[in-house]
Amino acid sequence: MTMQHQDWLELTKETALEPAMPICDPHHHLWDYPDKLPEAGVPVFAREPRHYLLNELLGDIGGGHNIVKTVFLECNSMYRKSGLEAMRWVGETEFVQGIAAQSASGLYGDTEVAAGIVGFVDLTLGDGAAPILEAHVEASRNRFRGIRHISTWDEPNNITSRSRLPHLLSDAQFREGFSRLRGYGLSFDAWLCHTQLGELTDLAKAFPDTPIILNHIGGPLGIGTYAAKRGEVFQDWKKGIAGLSACQNVAIKLGGMGMPIMGFGWHERPRPPTSPELAESMAPYLTWCIEKFGVGRCMFESNFPVDKRSYSYTVLWNAFKRFSRGFSAGERAALFHDTAVRVYRLA
Repeated sequence: MTMQHQDWLELTKETALEPAMPICDPHHHLWDYPDKLPEAGVPVFAREPRHYLLNELLGDIGGGHNIVKTVFLECNSMYRKSGLEAMRWVGETEFVQGIAAQSASGLYGDTEVAAGIVGFVDLTLGDGAAPILEAHVEASRNRFRGIRHISTWDEPNNITSRSRLPHLLSDAQFREGFSRLRGYGLSFDAWLCHTQLGELTDLAKAFPDTPIILNHIGGPLGIGTYAAKRGEVFQDWKKGIAGLSACQNVAIKLGGMGMPIMGFGWHERPRPPTSPELAESMAPYLTWCIEKFGVGRCMFESNFPVDKRSYSYTVLWNAFKRFSRGFSAGERAALFHDTAVRVYRLA
């Protein structure tokens, strides 16, 4: 982040609560985009900061919480410059594998950064996805855990996925590629809008033996035409989450709410929210997810550095800890660590 933004984050400083509690952060990114690269060459979500590597991640993690493992999620970073276009995506896994090896040296602390790696393959390649999946697995030294193929689509608000398909999850070629995940023991991370939860439910029912992890509480939108309809969106989102929760192969990540697309507007405030404020605002969403999925299929996530636009890493995990104080020790262990470790096969 820029110094100006870092100064803004410093306006709300907190000491980490319950610092001994083990945490597995199942969702963060890593990227590095040269300052000379035109804005058009950098993904929108990665334009600030342009550099988020091991030291930057450790700087956020180093606020006092006990982050024992992390999972990297694809972010269109460090694709190969040459070779078959479909194989260029493997460059991201090679890049993250290098950072994971740095972390594994023990010279950077005890956190196992990128203990799991989730990459990208265009599953609309159908059968053609298989050799790319194999290349990811080979490049990761046993860290590769799955694919994320973003399917966000909301035409009225100009939200589209990289595939530009409005109903990607129902596409026959996509499903052909999706069917290859099970053979490699891989899971699927889903990032979509709340209006698409029914499509994901249909996919999960069609492939009950393939693990699916829903990102960012299912994307309840709070911008554009939805900005003045928070109550209506919340009710529609609740119905979608309830229907999806019946699919036992689906787990859900609790977080991502600092993205402007969610409409909370924390990034526009004179100072960042405190953890009590965050816990209160997030509670209706987190509570509903846990009620429907159970702690065995729920995991807190940071979504850093994307969510860093709205709050610091330390404050976010304090908010999760405040929210969950009424849960049992076993339930909290699941939410903060055990579910993520099991779902991503990190043990």
